[in-house]
Amino acid sequence: MATVFLKITSVPPGEAPAWVREQWVGLLLPLAQRSLAPHKFITAGVLSGPPGRFRSLVALLTGKYRRESGYLVECTAAIEALSMVNLDAANWWRTHTPHLIQKGKHFLFQEGVGHVQCTSMS
Repeated sequence: MATVFLKITSVPPGEAPAWVREQWVGLLLPLAQRSLAPHKFITAGVLSGPPGRFRSLVALLTGKYRRESGYLVECTAAIEALSMVNLDAANWWRTHTPHLIQKGKHFLFQEGVGHVQCTSMS
């Protein structure tokens, strides 16, 4: 059985401070999508995105989201991996984006900031 990861090779864009985003580089993050190819998703900023379901629906209907191509990684798994290399960066996410620290929430790492890597489990 193979496990599929996204290896981050360059600093991803985003609303987190540069020093936090820089800490993703070099990490292997488990993919939360079935396909190995990047897909287009509707996205919002981690800080500027609308909070709550009602506001998210309003933002969707009024065109406040953008479409981006990339890879999905579950937020909790990504932050856990980040905490192994830089606890301060992981704690930045925990402090500033607590709404993302729950099952079913995902980061979108844009196409071009990394590549898919498979590892076999024997």
